[in-house]
Amino acid sequence: MTIREILTEAAAALGAAGIPEHARESSSLAQFALRKDRVFLISNPEYEPNADELARFQNALARRLSREPLQYITGRQEFYGLDLTVTPDVLIPRPETEMLVEKAIELLRDTETPEFAEIGIGSGCISISTLVNATASRAAAVDISPAAIEVARNNAEIHGVSGRLELVESDLFAQFPARRFDLIVSNPPYVPATDLDGLQPEVKSFEPRIALTDGDDGTSIIRRIISGAPAFLKPGGFLVIEIGFDQSPAVSGFLDPAIWTQVEFFPDFQGFPRMLVARL
Repeated sequence: MTIREILTEAAAALGAAGIPEHARESSSLAQFALRKDRVFLISNPEYEPNADELARFQNALARRLSREPLQYITGRQEFYGLDLTVTPDVLIPRPETEMLVEKAIELLRDTETPEFAEIGIGSGCISISTLVNATASRAAAVDISPAAIEVARNNAEIHGVSGRLELVESDLFAQFPARRFDLIVSNPPYVPATDLDGLQPEVKSFEPRIALTDGDDGTSIIRRIISGAPAFLKPGGFLVIEIGFDQSPAVSGFLDPAIWTQVEFFPDFQGFPRMLVARL
């Protein structure tokens, strides 16, 4: 079979399985399995993959047809201009989470030697992107999953920031570094348990549940972060948290005005309030 035939058949199969952007995903699977770039696929439509290449492609296609996320098949996801390693041990970075990175960089910009912390580092996308772009900063990050910490450690080494990133296995603040930070950032599990069955198969069947939901109404971990953060923030320090699209009213109620000032909720690309920023 030629590349043209492979891409056509794969796109049709992906489309029949209800997978959006099936032509693009067919091409991405081929690039991964054949170890060729997009330019090669376009320029050589009559190329016939050898037996090993074809077997890799068929295996990758079967996995995608089972609704396994493309990112777990390829082991890669682009985030804030960085190529990150991802595994089923971590949540796949989303474009809307880039808002947290932009805000962290902005808030740290005027601090001479900024130090920030992340709760639930996962793949490391937030901390690593911030460290790469805020070159004077240092960070500490915690995660309850040792496997996630190893993914973050690997990504930090790849992008040259491991010397500025301390990684600690901890359930939120239990083993949190005993010092104060200029900023604490988190993309916590905020999906209500009752909403899990309505998620896409790629999410509910493959992404780590511990990174998706608190097993409750989706706000319990957010509440714990807001409650515990003041003990680890410098006076005037900031808390930045990603929240669910309809959670801002509930989260507002967690913020004691005697403790927090300059409370703002920022919208995502669809206009939903998805990022909390509050100052101690």
